[in-house]
Amino acid sequence: MEVTMKHVCLFALLLLATEVVNGAGECGRVPVARMAFQMAPCASAAQDLQVQVSSACCASIQKMAQNPGCLCAVVLSDMAKSVGVKPEVAMTIPKRCNLADRPVGYKCGGYTLP
Repeated sequence: MEVTMKHVCLFALLLLATEVVNGAGECGRVPVARMAFQMAPCASAAQDLQVQVSSACCASIQKMAQNPGCLCAVVLSDMAKSVGVKPEVAMTIPKRCNLADRPVGYKCGGYTLP
Protein backbone atom coordinates (compact mmCIF):
# COMPACT_ATOMS: atom_id res chain seq x y z
CA MET A 1 0.00 0.00 0.00
CA GLU A 2 1.45 3.31 -1.04
CA VAL A 3 1.45 6.11 1.55
CA THR A 4 0.77 9.42 -0.11
CA MET A 5 1.38 12.90 1.22
CA LYS A 6 -2.40 13.28 1.46
CA HIS A 7 -2.56 10.33 3.88
CA VAL A 8 0.34 11.65 5.94
CA CYS A 9 -1.32 15.07 6.26
CA LEU A 10 -4.64 13.47 7.19
CA PHE A 11 -2.91 11.38 9.87
CA ALA A 12 -1.17 14.48 11.26
CA LEU A 13 -4.47 16.37 11.42
CA LEU A 14 -6.11 13.47 13.25
CA LEU A 15 -3.28 13.41 15.78
CA LEU A 16 -3.62 17.14 16.32
CA ALA A 17 -7.40 16.85 16.76
CA THR A 18 -6.89 14.01 19.26
CA GLU A 19 -4.52 16.18 21.30
CA VAL A 20 -7.07 19.01 21.40
CA VAL A 21 -9.87 16.64 22.43
CA ASN A 22 -7.68 15.06 25.11
CA GLY A 23 -7.12 18.46 26.68
CA ALA A 24 -3.59 19.23 25.62
CA GLY A 25 -3.07 22.88 26.45
CA GLU A 26 -0.49 25.29 27.77
CA CYS A 27 0.76 22.71 30.29
CA GLY A 28 0.38 19.68 28.05
CA ARG A 29 -2.14 17.20 29.36
CA VAL A 30 -1.87 18.48 32.92
CA PRO A 31 -4.64 20.96 33.72
CA VAL A 32 -3.48 24.48 34.55
CA ALA A 33 -5.27 24.24 37.91
CA ARG A 34 -3.18 21.21 38.88
CA MET A 35 0.01 22.99 37.87
CA ALA A 36 -1.09 26.01 39.91
CA PHE A 37 -1.51 23.74 42.93
CA GLN A 38 2.08 22.54 42.46
CA MET A 39 3.18 26.16 42.79
CA ALA A 40 1.83 26.41 46.36
CA PRO A 41 5.34 26.96 47.82
CA CYS A 42 5.49 30.19 45.80
CA ALA A 43 2.22 31.72 47.06
CA SER A 44 3.70 34.29 49.44
CA ALA A 45 6.59 35.17 47.12
CA ALA A 46 4.04 35.73 44.33
CA GLN A 47 2.22 38.31 46.45
CA ASP A 48 5.08 40.40 47.81
CA LEU A 49 8.44 41.35 46.29
CA GLN A 50 9.95 41.62 49.77
CA VAL A 51 9.28 37.95 50.63
CA GLN A 52 12.30 35.71 50.18
CA VAL A 53 11.65 32.97 47.63
CA SER A 54 11.93 29.51 49.20
CA SER A 55 14.09 26.75 47.77
CA ALA A 56 10.93 24.65 47.29
CA CYS A 57 9.44 27.45 45.21
CA CYS A 58 12.62 27.80 43.13
CA ALA A 59 12.64 24.05 42.46
CA SER A 60 9.03 24.22 41.21
CA ILE A 61 9.71 27.32 39.13
CA GLN A 62 12.82 25.78 37.59
CA LYS A 63 10.72 22.93 36.20
CA MET A 64 7.90 25.18 35.07
CA ALA A 65 10.16 27.83 33.50
CA GLN A 66 11.10 25.26 30.88
CA ASN A 67 7.58 25.81 29.52
CA PRO A 68 6.97 29.57 29.74
CA GLY A 69 3.50 29.22 28.22
CA CYS A 70 2.49 26.98 31.10
CA LEU A 71 4.09 29.32 33.65
CA CYS A 72 2.14 32.20 32.14
CA ALA A 73 -1.14 30.25 32.21
CA VAL A 74 -0.59 29.35 35.86
CA VAL A 75 0.27 32.91 36.90
CA LEU A 76 -2.81 34.27 35.13
CA SER A 77 -5.14 31.45 36.22
CA ASP A 78 -8.28 31.96 38.26
CA MET A 79 -6.80 29.72 40.95
CA ALA A 80 -3.74 31.95 41.27
CA LYS A 81 -5.93 35.04 41.43
CA SER A 82 -8.11 33.44 44.11
CA VAL A 83 -5.12 33.04 46.46
CA GLY A 84 -3.91 36.59 45.89
CA VAL A 85 -1.11 36.02 43.38
CA LYS A 86 -0.05 39.29 41.78
CA PRO A 87 1.08 38.49 38.23
CA GLU A 88 3.54 41.41 38.16
CA VAL A 89 5.21 39.99 41.29
CA ALA A 90 4.95 36.31 40.28
CA MET A 91 6.69 37.03 37.01
CA THR A 92 9.79 38.11 38.95
CA ILE A 93 10.20 34.77 40.74
CA PRO A 94 12.42 33.07 38.11
CA LYS A 95 14.82 36.03 38.34
CA ARG A 96 14.60 36.11 42.14
CA CYS A 97 15.54 32.40 42.10
CA ASN A 98 18.60 33.30 39.98
CA LEU A 99 17.62 30.82 37.29
CA ALA A 100 20.20 31.09 34.53
CA ASP A 101 17.94 29.46 31.93
CA ARG A 102 14.80 31.47 32.69
CA PRO A 103 12.72 32.68 29.73
CA VAL A 104 13.85 36.32 29.78
CA GLY A 105 11.63 38.62 27.74
CA TYR A 106 8.73 36.17 27.45
CA LYS A 107 5.47 38.10 27.14
CA CYS A 108 2.69 36.92 29.43
CA GLY A 109 -0.53 38.89 29.22
CA GLY A 110 0.54 42.47 29.91
CA TYR A 111 3.69 41.32 31.70
CA THR A 112 7.20 40.41 30.59
CA LEU A 113 9.54 38.02 32.37
CA PRO A 114 12.59 39.95 33.58
